[in-house]
Amino acid sequence: MKSITKQKSFDEIKEQLAAFDRSFIIGCGTCTTMTKTGGIDQVLEMKGRLQELDKRVSGWMVIPTACDEMTEVAMKENGRAIQNASCILAMTCALGVHRMSLYIDRPVIPALDTLFIAMEDTPGYFREVCAQCGQCVLGETAGICPITTCHKGLVNGPCGGTNNGKCEVDKEKDCAWTLIYQRLRDQGRLDLMRKYYPPRNFHVALRPRTIKI
Repeated sequence: MKSITKQKSFDEIKEQLAAFDRSFIIGCGTCTTMTKTGGIDQVLEMKGRLQELDKRVSGWMVIPTACDEMTEVAMKENGRAIQNASCILAMTCALGVHRMSLYIDRPVIPALDTLFIAMEDTPGYFREVCAQCGQCVLGETAGICPITTCHKGLVNGPCGGTNNGKCEVDKEKDCAWTLIYQRLRDQGRLDLMRKYYPPRNFHVALRPRTIKI
């Protein structure tokens, strides 16, 4: 599973950094290196672009995995350069931003937007398969999640806009409920298509979510 990110527009990054005179840039050696949004090359490119704007950069690093316990260790190893900065510019997923903010008393500014958690189907092709909603219906939908696969997140489908097995929102995309129908048909379980499912209970997984095991 990987965090899929995209870089914010440089104008947005400049606006977020306007109040800070010196930044320390942190990337991630795992997900954002893979997506080419926060690896060594992207961090160095960001450093150069900031310096072209006469923004001072006290240093940079790429943490092996920015969202785990090694983050604190890596930040301590670069403590002096980080303390010389007025903010950290994080080229990591949102989990990395959150983790870094636990260990420093100055702002951590995200340079990326976190889009979704993905599964890699084939090399370089990632797909969201689960919204982690806390109310799983995969047993009734033949392993295809309607919350993520259907653009409308319908738990009773298909809608009236499906056409020849394609979605009205994206005509290149297969209708999730057509896929569910076909798989249930092949399994001899089409009776489940006639079952009514009540609206999702959003109280099942209130945010922020915590669990103790």
